[in-house]
Amino acid sequence: MGSIEVHILGQKYIIKGDAPPEYIQQIANFVDEKLKEVYKISPDITPLKAAILTALNIADELHRVRHEYNSISQGIKNIENKADSIIRLFD
Repeated sequence: MGSIEVHILGQKYIIKGDAPPEYIQQIANFVDEKLKEVYKISPDITPLKAAILTALNIADELHRVRHEYNSISQGIKNIENKADSIIRLFD
């Protein structure tokens, strides 16, 4: 398990984990950018509220991506089932 120093909103954090340091840095940069977006819209917001709004925004993105993935996955299953039905017609 390694550790890496990252900066989020100018604050230094030491993150420990099994993931490669480049990945951890990439995730930290993502969080930093999302927090900056919240502060751009609401510059006087408290850090706790900014963190909560950022978490909600990230959770919303994740939920939407999962929903899209599930829809695409279901569509692929439907196509595979139809293809199997058509193939059976030729057997």
